[in-house]
Amino acid sequence: MSGTIPTHRLYIGGEWIAPESGEVFATYNPFNQQPWAMIAQADARDVARAVAAAREAFETNWSRTSGLERAQLMHRLADLLERDADRMGTLESTDNGKIVRETRSQMRFVARTIRFFAGYADKLWGKVIPLDRRDVFDYATLEPLGVIGLITAWNSPIALLGNKLPAALAAGNCVVAKPSEHASVTTLEFARLVEEAGFPPGVFNVVTGDVRTGQALVSGGGLDKISFTGSGHGGREIAAAAGRTLTPVVLELGGKSPNIIFEDADIAKATVGALAGIFAATGQTCIAGSRLLVQRSVYPGIVAALAERAGRIRLGNPLDLTTEMGTAANRPQFERILSFIDSAKHDGARLVAGGAAATAGDLKHGLFVQPTIFADVDNAMPLAREEIFGPVLSIIPFDDEDEAIRVANDTRFGLASGIWTQNLNRMHRVSAALKAGMVWVNTYRAVAAQTPFGGVKESGVGRERGQEGLMEFLTTKNVMINLSEEDRDPFAVQT
Repeated sequence: MSGTIPTHRLYIGGEWIAPESGEVFATYNPFNQQPWAMIAQADARDVARAVAAAREAFETNWSRTSGLERAQLMHRLADLLERDADRMGTLESTDNGKIVRETRSQMRFVARTIRFFAGYADKLWGKVIPLDRRDVFDYATLEPLGVIGLITAWNSPIALLGNKLPAALAAGNCVVAKPSEHASVTTLEFARLVEEAGFPPGVFNVVTGDVRTGQALVSGGGLDKISFTGSGHGGREIAAAAGRTLTPVVLELGGKSPNIIFEDADIAKATVGALAGIFAATGQTCIAGSRLLVQRSVYPGIVAALAERAGRIRLGNPLDLTTEMGTAANRPQFERILSFIDSAKHDGARLVAGGAAATAGDLKHGLFVQPTIFADVDNAMPLAREEIFGPVLSIIPFDDEDEAIRVANDTRFGLASGIWTQNLNRMHRVSAALKAGMVWVNTYRAVAAQTPFGGVKESGVGRERGQEGLMEFLTTKNVMINLSEEDRDPFAVQT
């Protein structure tokens, strides 16, 4: 098998190397469940080598590289990603089953994000701080942290890397990236673009493998910060391991996001937004609008419209431009989604669309799940409490604004939320009341490089993108200079 399927090596210190153990594993195309690439299984020795390469590059090169030079390299990288966006999108859709229209768009968005942060690279100036004593000069500088570990999930490997890497590079840090074992190919191909762009060896390193690789990265020491995107369970494990070495973390975790339709909304627009909010990306996104809260006066019509439209969503080959929804990304996730659907059928929710694997025609070879909608869901049901991470929508009725806010906030998550209303006062009232890191009003799943992204409660710690994302990869150094020639009591209080 390995003779006919491409084998990908690790990228460490500017070199493509085999793992120390020689161990490799297959990654599978979820559309046909056939192996299509072999991935290196990095062990603790490989990880240590990657961290050491990043540290050497940071101390001897990258931290001394001017902001202008960093920006020029980043713009070159963005050029190359734009050039190869279609190819990279095809690779990612082959790896995780997301439709190619979205993955290609994500590549171009990451290029935009790289350009956004490149603009910061030569503008990381500090400030002079006036003190009470006129004979003391004080200033503060912004400096890179050093070596950053970036761990990404399988649902959008390059988009998730794009939320982290550009800010880390612009700030002057070096990186060791670890993609999910279920979708590693595009991160490795991205490393080839980094190489082609001319980045110094060791600035960007990629180690691949299963949970063992991740454990070695977060517990092996040598990192100055860890940024992780993935499940809440994974986030807890990483936070615990990082806590033992007091390594700071950014955690972008799960969500059970409320998407709220009020009776005064543009109903046609809100219905489309609700569909896109859950069935785009096959629901395999942390920001999925998986809980749809609908005001009771418009509830029956919206339920019927959503059920009808869900039944017409075109499932098929993710590489076909006419496909509207792809596969579950891997077999464990496929089985997890179906188990939630089966449980919900016995919990009292009313199934109005889908409810099973999709097996007609060519779909029988892939990990397809029917677009599924349950109505009359109680917010206490597991269907409304747990992150399913699949194309499963829970519709919950509500009577008034207060009830909508109460139900929306009644979750341990707090990543995203949506509001559909034409009442300006309500937009502001409800936005202020929702406990979430982001609120969309009369839109959903919209993204921008300039805006901060992240959650509250169990949805994570820290922010990505925007100026806030840049600051996650910088530290502040204060310098105080005594200009006086007088001797002073060293034990006196000095302000």
